[in-house]
Amino acid sequence: MIDYSPLYRDLSGTSLQDWLADLPTALERRLTEAHRHGDLPRWQACLPQLPDLLPATVELQQGIHIGAADELSAEQQQALRETLQGLHPWRKGPFELFGVQIDTEWRSDWKWDRVAPHLTLQGKRVLDVGCGNGYHMWRMWQDGARMVIGVDPNLLFLTQFEAIRRYLPDAPVWQLPFTLEELPEPTGGFDTVFSMGVLYHRRSPLDHLLQLKACLRPGGELVLETLVIEGDEQQCLMPEDRYAQMRNVWFLPSVAMLERFLRRCGYTDVRCVDLNRTSVEEQRSTEWMRFQSLPDFLDPTNAELTCEGYPAPLRATLLAKRPE
Repeated sequence: MIDYSPLYRDLSGTSLQDWLADLPTALERRLTEAHRHGDLPRWQACLPQLPDLLPATVELQQGIHIGAADELSAEQQQALRETLQGLHPWRKGPFELFGVQIDTEWRSDWKWDRVAPHLTLQGKRVLDVGCGNGYHMWRMWQDGARMVIGVDPNLLFLTQFEAIRRYLPDAPVWQLPFTLEELPEPTGGFDTVFSMGVLYHRRSPLDHLLQLKACLRPGGELVLETLVIEGDEQQCLMPEDRYAQMRNVWFLPSVAMLERFLRRCGYTDVRCVDLNRTSVEEQRSTEWMRFQSLPDFLDPTNAELTCEGYPAPLRATLLAKRPE
């Protein structure tokens, strides 16, 4: 698995140096536990089968494109496709490796295109909470971030991240297999913290917002993307059971109520920069994610409702700052 010693060297002497008192031990313990996961050996066995070559081209500005198709024979390209399919399902992307197009469930590039114009990441240390397989972290780094660290407990996502990082080994982009709650607190060490698609999975959304704030330096910025509903500052949906077939959805506030959440948690300069109704073109099943997806979770007679009768997914992105 990933050798984190370069990360520890990079943290030394920075605003995150105190993190080194706890992070290496916690990470070693987590990775030891991870090896007991029944599917991990199979996933990890895919990594040595990836082409062992330095890609001639890497382009991350308009997506994630690593290597060119003509660097592999047709047989090698087919073998690469089969190896990457061994890491099914691919949720976030898309990616292109040596001409193999990984058409993921989510068009995460669309989300990034909506969010990126509102960000200034040049020279910043960034934390991405709930980073999935790391798609957005590569875009953050390409947009000028000095260091990007993601946290996500899913070991398949970690292995997918490792597959991409194999071809970008010197990039200051790292993924840690924790939830935010498990992560040793990097007190006030990050310039920018992202939480995209996480808040509605938390039983206590205010506690999540407070934990995110604790990771920010004074004056640092939170980028929060989550499911919302239409309505005024008094409106919030708490699903009875499932929402769009997801069991672990707890609170969907209106944008106005979400802004109040942030202010009550001590954030300033709170503003909504994007509001987007998720389409069946942005989230859908593909050959790289063959399970059910958004088209199966909507009311077949009314696409404005989920199959449970709730408002269909509407996502808002808000920016807010930790006070100086």
